[in-house]
Amino acid sequence: MSIFVLSYYSLLLIASCLAAFYNQRSAFLLLFSLTLVSFIVGIIGGADALRIIAIGAGVIALAAMVSYAFREFLILIVSREMAKELRTAPLTAAFGMFVIFAYAIAGIFAPWIAPFGEAQVVSSAFAPADENMLLGADQLGRDMFSRLIYGTRNSVGLALTATLLAFFMGAFLGLLAATKGGILDNFLGRVADVIMSIPSLIFALLMLSIFGPSMPVIIIAVSIIYAPRVFRLTRAVAGDVVVMDYIEAAKLRGEGTGYLIRREILPNSTAPLVAEFGLEFCFVFLLVAGLSFLGLGIQPPTADWGSMVRENATLISFGEITPLIPAAAIALLTVGVNFVVDWMLHRSSGLKE
Repeated sequence: MSIFVLSYYSLLLIASCLAAFYNQRSAFLLLFSLTLVSFIVGIIGGADALRIIAIGAGVIALAAMVSYAFREFLILIVSREMAKELRTAPLTAAFGMFVIFAYAIAGIFAPWIAPFGEAQVVSSAFAPADENMLLGADQLGRDMFSRLIYGTRNSVGLALTATLLAFFMGAFLGLLAATKGGILDNFLGRVADVIMSIPSLIFALLMLSIFGPSMPVIIIAVSIIYAPRVFRLTRAVAGDVVVMDYIEAAKLRGEGTGYLIRREILPNSTAPLVAEFGLEFCFVFLLVAGLSFLGLGIQPPTADWGSMVRENATLISFGEITPLIPAAAIALLTVGVNFVVDWMLHRSSGLKE
């Protein structure tokens, strides 16, 4: 039995005993369950399987420590009311906020972080990684790391713009339909039903095939696809608010539609709408990445994660994981945003731990 195996089991058993001694039931169950799983996997797969488990556990532990430190940092710099909310946030939500923060920094400061331009040819095709190119080169000899950083600005920026437009249209029409009711409500509801009945990918491909795969067309097409979803939620949430007594009192005072939406309905509908914005961003982000993978999204030489996966997919046949890095970036942001959305939905639902 190797020194690694002995050290691995010893650390797990010591950590499990310490957790049990200090009455940390959750930590003990987690650590001892990991010990039992490692014992079974070690018998079947040997030391190599244990190394994979150890690396995975180390990555999860590192993410938990980063999330805890980032949450404590936010508690120190925000207001007292927000700090009180953040103290109850789980580590998964803190991890999601850290991921969003890291992506925002990469997108905003991309020209200063990336060592090369997004379209600059600096080496031969598929050159391996070295001290100058951390991830090697793509099929044209461009630095993959630089294109990955610039892709943060392009992919996330495009998805965020389309989400904002879809959310603005859907939320405004939903609030208007809930406030006015009658024929306008029925008409907008039927239009939303028609758009939602068309598969989103087919609708996007049709629009891009007709008008061409330019950024304005992508933004408008994606916003039209997802605005009815926002409309439906906003209409449902606002519909529960407009029947309240204080809304009737405001109408009796002679308040107009704009006042009712701005001062009465919208403040009482904010929490679910903010959570819905995060979910819609994930859907839009994945759709934009899928369109780019199909060649109808952001066009070259502009860096985009979906097109980067398609352009370098042949490397997978040679055992290279480089094409999986943009895909991992897409998945990481989606998971991070969902972690934050889950926490916000939990807060808005009024549930207690």
